[in-house]
Amino acid sequence: MSTVIYPSPIFGPIHSRRLGLSLGINLLPADGKVCTFDCIYCECGFNKDHRPTLPFPKREEVAAKLEAKLKDMQQEGRLPDVLTFAGNGEPTCHPHFAEIIDDTILLRNEYCPQAKVSVLSNSTFIHRPEVHDALMKVDNNILKLDTVSPDYIRRVDRPTGTYDVETIIERLKAFHGHVIIQTMFMKGSPPIDNTGEEYVSPWLEAIKEIKPQQVMVYTIDRETPATGLQKATHEELDAIRDRVIAAGIPCTASY
Repeated sequence: MSTVIYPSPIFGPIHSRRLGLSLGINLLPADGKVCTFDCIYCECGFNKDHRPTLPFPKREEVAAKLEAKLKDMQQEGRLPDVLTFAGNGEPTCHPHFAEIIDDTILLRNEYCPQAKVSVLSNSTFIHRPEVHDALMKVDNNILKLDTVSPDYIRRVDRPTGTYDVETIIERLKAFHGHVIIQTMFMKGSPPIDNTGEEYVSPWLEAIKEIKPQQVMVYTIDRETPATGLQKATHEELDAIRDRVIAAGIPCTASY
């Protein structure tokens, strides 16, 4: 089993299936994983196998390293399409997440004003006012909602603390449309499958309530820490995508 632990605080750029040429910003330690989920499909592996010994990168370090990388890319004539907060866990758990977002927007405006600022988050800290307000400032506020089934969340996303999906949905609605919902569809053994009507229909109703600017449905792309997991098929993802579009919400499917 191979897993990916990203450098910190800057990695890439890499080509993203959904976002284009993406320069990664990792607010977690460089030698391990810090996350409020312990997803069985996470490319970074299980939390217990990657306990970090290094601290979170400091705000000043993130800004300095980001500026240096953008200068290099500018000289190479290859600027990023997007600056993406992702990496070894949940980016919004950084104690200075909001301030780092402000720094990043200023640097983006100076070096690559055409680039988008994106955050990939599991939604667990969107109840914090400073996190909510920071996410309102970014171009792509990409928040996870894999299902509305508490049992599926318990078995697949495996939150490390209290997680109530109905409360999360209400907080997603509080972005008033400035949110992109990201959902992983997959299958596996022991029985795991959120591609069927039992899961898709209530999920779709929640999407209609949230009224996001976009939905991204995707499936497994890299090696997973749990064995026996399988991709959703193109046909299954396309069918789900088409139902979201039929509800009047833009949706993309990544295979």
